[in-house]
Amino acid sequence: MNLKRVMRHLSMGRAAVRRVFPSRTMDAIENAIRATEALHAGQIRFAVEASLELAPLLAGQIAQQRAIEVFAKLRVWDTEHNNGVLIYLLLADRDVEIVADRGIHVRLGQEVWEAICREMEAAFRDGKFEAGVLAGIHAVGAHLSRHFPARSGKPNEMPDRPVVL
Repeated sequence: MNLKRVMRHLSMGRAAVRRVFPSRTMDAIENAIRATEALHAGQIRFAVEASLELAPLLAGQIAQQRAIEVFAKLRVWDTEHNNGVLIYLLLADRDVEIVADRGIHVRLGQEVWEAICREMEAAFRDGKFEAGVLAGIHAVGAHLSRHFPARSGKPNEMPDRPVVL
């Protein structure tokens, strides 16, 4: 057990999310998702969580495991073409994970998602949270546009509003 990590998680609450992602930033993220989705037939969700709950934290849960749980909880897998993508940020660890449904993941592979995550994390280290998230959304959108081009009459299958867990 990493005591430093436990203390960081215990000391980080939802107020930290509001400080890093004020309402204007959440609006910008929502608008970026909406604009990007107009260019492809995929679905993007962004979720941020201040910290893990105590039991999973003490059990050693990592952001990747939590992102998979959130992917299921938000039903990102529930799209017509299996092309939903979750961008998940665990703020206490400043760890970004991207979980993509099988329809898009099979076309790109984990390396592509990890590269986007590392770019976002680099922006976060510089304190550029909004810019990092927007860049991640546009990068994911570019891949979705290539593999799932926009089609007329496509419904928006998921909310565009960022989720704070």
